[in-house]
Amino acid sequence: MAWNAAAQERVMPQRVKPAEQGLVLEALSAGYGQTLIVDDINLTIPTGKMTVLAGANGSGKSTLLSTIARMLKPLGGCVRLDGQAIHQMPTKAVSRQLGILPQSPLTPEGLTVFELVSRGRYPWQGLMRQWSEADEQAVEEALRLTGTAEFAHLPVDSLSGGQRQRCWIAMALAQQTATILLDEPTTWLDLRYQVDILELLQTLTREHGRTVVTVLHDLNFAVNYADLLVFLKQGRIVGTIRDNDVCSPALIKRVFDVDVQMSINPQTGKPFFMPFRARQAVDA
Repeated sequence: MAWNAAAQERVMPQRVKPAEQGLVLEALSAGYGQTLIVDDINLTIPTGKMTVLAGANGSGKSTLLSTIARMLKPLGGCVRLDGQAIHQMPTKAVSRQLGILPQSPLTPEGLTVFELVSRGRYPWQGLMRQWSEADEQAVEEALRLTGTAEFAHLPVDSLSGGQRQRCWIAMALAQQTATILLDEPTTWLDLRYQVDILELLQTLTREHGRTVVTVLHDLNFAVNYADLLVFLKQGRIVGTIRDNDVCSPALIKRVFDVDVQMSINPQTGKPFFMPFRARQAVDA
């Protein structure tokens, strides 16, 4: 998709809606240079819930998340945070409301877990405000919630992949933002740690009222953990699934171009999918 001047017509007026809460995407389009990756995205992110962006490789998931996170500037449309155009807000104001965990973040060598998590307090620092008791308490609470307090004194690079990922989430929690954005937080983790991370994110929404927006590659994890599941294909939303909606094999076929068989998880009542292959004839 190539972007042209017509996309300028979709740029939304930068008005303020004081009563509007949370993240709202209005006719949003974004990409790199002249290449349009996502187009005409209209979506309200539910507060205090986990929203999962899913789709095939190249569908625009990470590009959309990067635009919400203000790492990319929209080519058209607008992202609003509590009624304000997020790309026009001061950086520090945004960082006090949005915590961001990019894909495969790099940890400076020798940094301890406590030092890494403490970096989440930077948006609250300034020339007239240095480290305080409130900062200390925020870091300790983030360590407790993520189960990382026991190795707070250890270097981050000495930990396992799953433990390191928890430390990065703890840093985002230490920012004390209402919303946390994560790009593929379970990538490269084994099954146990994938479940641990997703259970943690679900706990943050259900018990602590945080809003989580994350990209996930694993279809069954996405279906079973998302409060709102947003399917993308070729840069557009092609389906949304909420708690009580049915995610059908036909929708999965449309999104991923693969036939699947659906079963129901007896513990959750939610579906899970397995690729379907027609039985091949065997030569006599």
